[in-house]
Amino acid sequence: MTRRRGVVATSLAVLAAGLVVAGCGGGGNKGAANLNFYIFPEPSGSFEKAAKTCSQQSNGRYTITVNTLPSDADGQRQQLVRRLSAHDSSIDIIGMDVVWTAEFATAGWIKPWTGARAAQVTQGTLPVPIKTATYKGRLWGAPANSNTQLLWYRKDLVKTPPKTWAQMLAMSAALAKQNKPHIIEVQGRQYEGLTVWFNSLNASAGGTIIGPTGNVTLGPPATRAATIMKTLASGPAADPGLSQAQEDQARLGFESGNAAFEVNYPFVWPSAQENAPKIFKNMGFAPWPGVDPGKPARVTIGGINFGVGGYTKHPAEAFAAASCLRNTANQKLYALKGGLPPTLNALYDDPSLAKPYPFKDLIRQQLNSASVRPQSAAYSDISLAISKGLTPPDAINPKTIVSSLSDQIKKAQDSGALL
Repeated sequence: MTRRRGVVATSLAVLAAGLVVAGCGGGGNKGAANLNFYIFPEPSGSFEKAAKTCSQQSNGRYTITVNTLPSDADGQRQQLVRRLSAHDSSIDIIGMDVVWTAEFATAGWIKPWTGARAAQVTQGTLPVPIKTATYKGRLWGAPANSNTQLLWYRKDLVKTPPKTWAQMLAMSAALAKQNKPHIIEVQGRQYEGLTVWFNSLNASAGGTIIGPTGNVTLGPPATRAATIMKTLASGPAADPGLSQAQEDQARLGFESGNAAFEVNYPFVWPSAQENAPKIFKNMGFAPWPGVDPGKPARVTIGGINFGVGGYTKHPAEAFAAASCLRNTANQKLYALKGGLPPTLNALYDDPSLAKPYPFKDLIRQQLNSASVRPQSAAYSDISLAISKGLTPPDAINPKTIVSSLSDQIKKAQDSGALL
């Protein structure tokens, strides 16, 4: 979950109200427009609460119904792709993973945000989340929440958190020699999380995966990224289940007490507080480790952007509702109730977030320098090619990784990838 920026609430309300009025009665329909909002199953109920509030505040212009998608990102995309490729007009608002922008825009499955609507979205929003919603110079989504991984560590085992992966591996080895907990929990299964790990390392080493023209740009930074992954996976720092580990397995591994470090999203903080209070007592957080000393990491950004369905019968109302769903009040709700980092800059200065989000300044810092995964209509196949080429991590060959991944990414690009 992935992981801003302060428009004054009254300004948002005025703008949103203006957009609603402009779209009032769109298509000649009478009464409230019934809008279907498709989003991942967020367990706290924050999306349902926001939908109810926005419906009430619309004064009868629209009513939002929340429809939950499958729990995994691949299942979410698959359901939406099948329905949108059939021109399903019942999909009005979509909670889009940040990596779907190029694909959905290219296929015509979402409508662009233009004019006053685009200005409202971009005002006060952190720039990298906006970048995830932008494709070929146009804005295709409204960033509603973001996400970024942090480094979590045991303060009773590590006095000062490592600044680089090399330092962390050395600390792990030293703890292992003392027969102390020393595992570094990461995501090593063949899925999107493995691609994220590689992308963050590659970007932190100064590399990119795809250039502005779509050309594959892997080089020496990719070799360094692969070397780090191989070293961890084949050494004492690896969890025995690393090749099957996703975010939740990494969380559980850290909470079990066998790990000294964990690279994961902020959801692990309240989880440890509830499920492993002894571990939580000594749980610290720090920036994601860099690759080069003195150079901060560029961690892969995650999050959800709200898009308007390409075939909706109520576009004006859908844009107004999406604007309301990601306004200041609702982003604060998502943060406090659902643990979802906001995209509005001003919320990171809100005092009410200080206690539940003691790491909020660190999240903002990392979001401002975050890396974006390849923006391509074929991203789904590109990610699959990367994760396949890195599986299992302990068998990676850093010497051939650039050529092998480059070949597979080029084949993925040729696939078209819309399904």
